[in-house]
Amino acid sequence: MKKTEKILITGSTGMVGSALVRLLKNQGFTSLFTPTHQELDLCDQIQVFAYFSQHRPECIFHLAAVVGGIHANNTYPAKFIYDNTQMHCNVMQAAYQYGVKKLLFPGSACTYPKHAPQPIQESSFLDGRIEPTNIAYAAAKINGIVMGQSYAREHQLHVIIPMPTNAYGVGDNFNPEASHVIPALMKRFHEAKLAQLSKVVLWGTGTPLREFIYVDDFADALVFLMHHYHSPDIINVGTMQEITIANLAREIAQVVGFAGEITLDISKPDGAPRKCLDSSKLFNLGWKPRISLKDGLIEMYQQEFLLSTGGQATR
Repeated sequence: MKKTEKILITGSTGMVGSALVRLLKNQGFTSLFTPTHQELDLCDQIQVFAYFSQHRPECIFHLAAVVGGIHANNTYPAKFIYDNTQMHCNVMQAAYQYGVKKLLFPGSACTYPKHAPQPIQESSFLDGRIEPTNIAYAAAKINGIVMGQSYAREHQLHVIIPMPTNAYGVGDNFNPEASHVIPALMKRFHEAKLAQLSKVVLWGTGTPLREFIYVDDFADALVFLMHHYHSPDIINVGTMQEITIANLAREIAQVVGFAGEITLDISKPDGAPRKCLDSSKLFNLGWKPRISLKDGLIEMYQQEFLLSTGGQATR
């Protein structure tokens, strides 16, 4: 991937897309195409083909997706599966038809079986039943992964399929109906601090183990893979650093400055007991994450909650 090549980034206004645009600009890439949804509806095949015909992108980071938490997945499954499938179908066909050199399409850890051996290796893909609450989103991602690999095999399209762990960071979604665990907890602790509440209640036992990657590290891994990975085989992107939900809550509370009690409602479900990706394949290529969970949480909180008020996170 050369710095003068035409690079299309779909989903460029999202958390990962924004971080990727920042990184590529800082590295001196000079021909970035970052259309908004208003400028290019990826569900419209005519629009997509016209855009490719006009701009002729050479490399693509296809990051656009309809995403959300359990509530959104359960409420809008038809939208999740239709929009996401339609987008990658249009983008991949256009990439093939207009001679794109490289296309990166990220999968999702939720496409791995619910009870896959831990840490999860790439070979676990399609080796068991997935979590039912994610079925529509995961099905669309699985289709995109298989489609990308099929275009690579039949049409020699250079496709790269990273499989990321949970990403978080600046630009995350704090909507309580759609947010994931870190932005949801950060918002709750921040509001509890402002309201001077004495305690915050967490669902479950707090014992499940989770893995998180800061969005700037994730963007860096995507660029690394575009330069150094040359296979359509899935490759995991994570940190292999795990933390319990209870300890994660304590870390976030400390960063936010919430001094109250954290209690557990053990009558509520925990979810999967452990979810960690085996990223040794990526690490062996020479890439490693650089941003610790604590530093990532501090940066996220300062950018999202404190800049407008001039405050400082607790270190």
